[in-house]
Amino acid sequence: SKHNQRDRYRFVFELSLQVIMNLSFPSKLIFGYLLASSFITSQTDAAAPGEISRDTNKRARQLKDTKSPKGTKSPKATKSPKATESPMSDSSPYEVWAADQSNSVPGQTGKGLLGSYLWIWDSESMTDYLKSSSPEQEDTKPISCTPNDEFGPCNLLDVFPQDLTSCKKDNICDMTPLADLPGFGRLHGVLVDPSGRYVTANIFALGGGYVGVIDTKTKEAVALFRVSGVAATMPLRSVHLSTWTKDGSAILVANLHAKMIERIDVVRDEDGIITDLNFNIGAGVYMGKDFNLVEEASWFVGSNAFGNPLIGSVIGSYTDANIGDLTPSGACKESGCLTGLRMVGGSRPNNVPITPVPTANGNAYVTLGGGGLFVLKTDTSPMQIIGEYGNAVVNGAGVVGYEVGNKVFIESGVSASNAGATQSMFSLYVFDDTLFPASGGAVQQNVPAPIQAFKDPNNTNTGGNVDNISTTDMTGQLPQSSTRRDAHGLWPTIDGKYIHINDRIQNIVEVFDAKTSELVNTYDLVSADGKSGRYGPSGPCRAVSVTDDAGLVLNDPAPDLMEISPDGKYFILAFRGPAPVTVAHAAQGSCPGVGIVEITENGRSGKLVGVLRTTNTLDDVIVGTVAGGHPYSGSERSDPHYAITVPKWD
Repeated sequence: SKHNQRDRYRFVFELSLQVIMNLSFPSKLIFGYLLASSFITSQTDAAAPGEISRDTNKRARQLKDTKSPKGTKSPKATKSPKATESPMSDSSPYEVWAADQSNSVPGQTGKGLLGSYLWIWDSESMTDYLKSSSPEQEDTKPISCTPNDEFGPCNLLDVFPQDLTSCKKDNICDMTPLADLPGFGRLHGVLVDPSGRYVTANIFALGGGYVGVIDTKTKEAVALFRVSGVAATMPLRSVHLSTWTKDGSAILVANLHAKMIERIDVVRDEDGIITDLNFNIGAGVYMGKDFNLVEEASWFVGSNAFGNPLIGSVIGSYTDANIGDLTPSGACKESGCLTGLRMVGGSRPNNVPITPVPTANGNAYVTLGGGGLFVLKTDTSPMQIIGEYGNAVVNGAGVVGYEVGNKVFIESGVSASNAGATQSMFSLYVFDDTLFPASGGAVQQNVPAPIQAFKDPNNTNTGGNVDNISTTDMTGQLPQSSTRRDAHGLWPTIDGKYIHINDRIQNIVEVFDAKTSELVNTYDLVSADGKSGRYGPSGPCRAVSVTDDAGLVLNDPAPDLMEISPDGKYFILAFRGPAPVTVAHAAQGSCPGVGIVEITENGRSGKLVGVLRTTNTLDDVIVGTVAGGHPYSGSERSDPHYAITVPKWD
């Protein structure tokens, strides 16, 4: 070991000193110089540049750097270095992470209420599985996240121990353990930072409102926060998805039920290791009307599963946050406020934020459940609205997006609410991020105008859309009969030439040219070649489909959120299960797990080549009726919602 190696160096050094004492003076000088040079070289070899041990990492996280100041200064001016680039190259090994929303504790009264599972596989075992001719995955073992477990999946309740307690600003702490707090369940997604070293853990159960940070190298929890509670009579909060700014200096949190985008400021050392995380309550933007704070944000203290202390704090003041009813143009943020100019370009009837999509210019495009969109300047305190759009311009429901060059691609799908059960929506919008002001100033409604790149001719007239014919589509979600559409996952090819968008109901992927924004191809996720649909030779989903309910349609991937492998060979997609926890009216599937799509035709197409199956039969909640789907009566409850890739660290 390195410690033994250093002991040997010390022994040789001390023995050499004794030899020097018996030499003449000139010989002492020569021998001493040679000895010193040799010792310095040996110490350099013993600790390679950039190497960080677990002990060093632990000490770094215990450091408390200077807190970000209140006021309007950009956090970039006060924060430590930006996140370093991810070490992944075309040939680097990586890991696949998938967030499974199902309960990890039996006996719950509803789906996604307590606990969840995080599934992790390394790319080597995934590749071995793809090379095999058998769908069996006995040798494809998920990785553990805790010191006492040999294999995964990782139980959310173990990653974030249930004896953690919370503190509010000024170290006002509550000794109530996490186990006694509501809503710690439904892991909706993990999203990776620019360095690949950390992910946010988004825990989506209504009323919970938790967001954590996990170290992808050690698999240990780094921090846990609870977002602001906003309502008239009870704390309404939930974390849908939280994204990292492009430079890794902040986490943008979509507090969905509170209708807020909140910010956690990230402090790093010179190696990009996070040393502090400060929940900046003065940086938030409220997007509803009649702001009423019921419970302040908090952070959790205690030790993670490895015995290392969590970090975090709450800074700032709600009086500095952007909590008014009006946008910079003078219009209502959300339709129905008591004052404000007339909103043009449609309305914004329900401003639950879905996803903040970050850009290299420090902006974030916030998709909204009821349609419409806000663009935020994220590096000011509070964050500023620099773009505002009605739902006739950007139809709902907004989902996710991605920046390619200076273009930002935003998709819209069906509503997650019960109204979405009779909706059909597949639309794509493209914004030029360079057209927004570098700092605040005058803002006009719906300016700069986005390009409507695609709108399916069978979209229902919902979410602000008025271009089509019908207001409902009653065909359900069964793949052999439904005509409904639901755009959901979106990601570019590794070279940025094409944008792939999946349809969660139709089990297809639409491919757009990123330069022209034109639809150039469609491939399916049910056939072996990606071209033959349900009537050709079947793809891998059928072989691993759930079979304990004869009425469940087989070979129904129900693709959800996705990313690309670092070598650019595969898209990694979450496949939903037969007991969907969220958006059940558009997300019932038969092969829960992670779909592996091989990218073909130089990025213009693809085909499903494997499914890393997940399973959960511990959760015993009753499924009941699934709108437009099958009333599943079997025992499988696994329900992955988001899949990503992260580096595999040495």
